[in-house]
Amino acid sequence: MCGITGWVDFSRDQTRERVVIEAMTETMACRGPDASGVWSDRDAALGHRRLAVIDLPGGAQPMSVSTAHGDVVMVYSGEAYNFKELRDELIQKGEKFQTSSDTEVVLRGYLEWGEALADRLNGMYAFAIWDARERRLVMIRDRMGIKPLYFYRTPHGVLFGSEPKAILANPLVKRVVDVDGLREMLVPVKTPKHAVWKGMQEVEPGTIVTIDEYGVRERTYWRLESKPHTDDRDTTVARVRELLDDIVRRQLVADVPECVLLSGGLDSSAITALSARELSTTVRTFAVDFVAQAENFKPNELRPTTDTPYVHDVAKHVGSDHTDIVLDHTQLADLDLRRKVVRARDLPMGMGDMDESLYLLFKAIRRQSTVALSGESADEIFGGYRQFHDPAVQQTDAFPWIAIGDSVIPDMRGARANQRGLPGSAARRGRLVRLMYSARSSDMFTPALRSAVGLDTYLQDRYTEAVNEVARLDDEDDFTHRMRVMSYLHLTRFVRILLDRKDRMSMAVGLEVRVPFCDHRLVEYVYNTPWSLKTYDGREKSLLRGAVRDVLPESVLQRVKNPYPSTADPQYDAAIQAQAKDLFGTDDNVLFGLIDRAALEQLTRLDPAILQPLEKARLEQVLDLAVWIDAYHPEVVY
Repeated sequence: MCGITGWVDFSRDQTRERVVIEAMTETMACRGPDASGVWSDRDAALGHRRLAVIDLPGGAQPMSVSTAHGDVVMVYSGEAYNFKELRDELIQKGEKFQTSSDTEVVLRGYLEWGEALADRLNGMYAFAIWDARERRLVMIRDRMGIKPLYFYRTPHGVLFGSEPKAILANPLVKRVVDVDGLREMLVPVKTPKHAVWKGMQEVEPGTIVTIDEYGVRERTYWRLESKPHTDDRDTTVARVRELLDDIVRRQLVADVPECVLLSGGLDSSAITALSARELSTTVRTFAVDFVAQAENFKPNELRPTTDTPYVHDVAKHVGSDHTDIVLDHTQLADLDLRRKVVRARDLPMGMGDMDESLYLLFKAIRRQSTVALSGESADEIFGGYRQFHDPAVQQTDAFPWIAIGDSVIPDMRGARANQRGLPGSAARRGRLVRLMYSARSSDMFTPALRSAVGLDTYLQDRYTEAVNEVARLDDEDDFTHRMRVMSYLHLTRFVRILLDRKDRMSMAVGLEVRVPFCDHRLVEYVYNTPWSLKTYDGREKSLLRGAVRDVLPESVLQRVKNPYPSTADPQYDAAIQAQAKDLFGTDDNVLFGLIDRAALEQLTRLDPAILQPLEKARLEQVLDLAVWIDAYHPEVVY
C-alpha cells in the first residue's frame, strides 16, 4: 500500500533538501512500516514508505529506470489488480523486468504509454512520476478516489503527499484554515479538489496532474457518464455476479496473509462468501463487537439489529476461520486513542467511537493479516441507504444524507427534542430535517462562526454544482433521472468520505484494505442500471442480493440494512462527557473561538445514562477539535 511524498522546485537544488524530504517521508511511517526510501536530483525529491504486499524483496521504492535522456522515477501507493496482464503485454513489446512487483509494471507502463497508462489500470492507486526527460512531475489518482493524494502549490513548484501531514512537515507550508476550509470541515460533503488546509488541494479521483516549470495542469481521464442500459433483469443480475467473481479473484492476489472484514450485512457477507469460493485455503474473517452490547443494545429504525448473530451465521455457512474483536468502553474512551485517530485523519471530521473501534479492529487484524477485503461502498453503488427509498428525500433538492426524513433519525422525536430546539412534531408530519451530520449540527458553534461560514448557502451551491454534472438521457423519465442524480451524489460527494476514513484508519496501523465494490467496471455498470432494476424485488440492493443469493444464508439475505456499529455502553457516554468537562479547565482560545461554551456546558450537565445520539456526537466533535488543535496548532481565520 504505502505512503508517498515529494517536493518539486525549479528554483532550488533538491539534493540539498534531504533533511526536509526525509522529515516529510517519516510522517507516513505507519502507512509503510516495512521500508523507507528517498531520491533526489536538482529539481525534484521523492519519498516513500513501503507496506510490502507483492514481491516482498523486489518492490523497493522510489523505483527508477534510466534512459538516454534522463531518469524516470516513481513513488507508488496502492495496487494494480490487472498488473499481470499489463506485464505480459509489455513483455511482448520488448520490456524486460527486474522484479515481479506491480510497481515496476506501472513504471514501465508509463515508459510505454505515457499518461495514457491511466486508462489501462484497474485498481486503487495514487502515484507520482518524476520524468527527467521532460523535467515534469506526473501525478495520477485512481478513478474512485480509494487512495488519497494531495498537493500544495509553491512559488516555483509543488509539494505532494498521500496525506496532508506529509505536506505540512515542509517549512514552506503555513498551517492556516480559512472560511472555505471551515466549511469543508463542518459539512459531510466531499467537494472535489477541496482540502481543508489553505493552499492545499486534493487530486480529484480519475485525474492526472502535471507540473513543470510553466505551471500546473489537470486532466480528467475518467468520470461517471450517463449511458443507456439495454440488458434485461436476468442478464443484469448475471453480469453483476460475473463482475464480482472476477473482481474478488483479482483482489485476492497477495504475497502476505489476507482476510475479509465481516459485519453480517449483505455487502461484507457477499465478499466473504465469494472469497471463500475462490481461495484454496480457509478464508479468515474478522468482526467488531462490544462488551455487553447485547444487554445494552436498544433497537431502533436506524439500527434494528446487532451484527453478531448474522456474522456467526455467515462464518458457519462458509466455514471461515472467524475472530470477534470485542472492545470495552475504557479502550474506546482512551484519549490517547483519540489522538491517534485524529492524527491519522489529519482533521477533526470523524465519526466518534465508530472511528475508534475501526482503528482498534484494524490494529487487531494487523497482528494476523496484512491485507483485508471490505464491503465498503456497496450502499452507494446499489442504493442501500434509507434515504434512497424515502419519498420525501427523493423529491428534495438537497444532499440526500443531509436532508433525511423522520424515519432515519427516530431518536429526534418527541418532547425532549422540542425542548432543545430540535425537530419534533414537524418531523412527525413528514417534513424533512436538516441536520449537519450529527455532530456537525451548527448550533454547537459560536454565532460569529455560524455567520461567517454561511453553511446553508454553501451547501446549496455545492449541491447545484454536483447536480449540473449529471447528464440526462433522451428517454429518461423524471423519476429515473432523479434516482440517477441521487446515485451520482453518493458516488462523488459521499462515498469519498467513507473511503478516506477507511484508508486513514487502516493505514495508520499498516493494514491494506481493498474495496471490491469500487472496481470501476462494476460502478459504471450499476450506475447506468435504471432504479426499477436496482429495486426489482421491492427492496434495497435487489441486484446485489440476486447476484449472490446462492452463496449466502437466508438470514443475511433477509436482513434489513444496518450501519457500522456503535457502542451502546452508557459508560462510554459518561467517559466522553467527563472529558468534555475537563476542557473548561484549559485556556484554549482557538477551541472556544469555534465552540459555543454555553452549548458545551449544557451538554456536560445532561444525564449520561440517557444521552441522545446527536448529543453524544456533538461531544465527540468537540473532543476531536480539541485534540486536533493541540496536535496541529492551526491558525483559524474567519
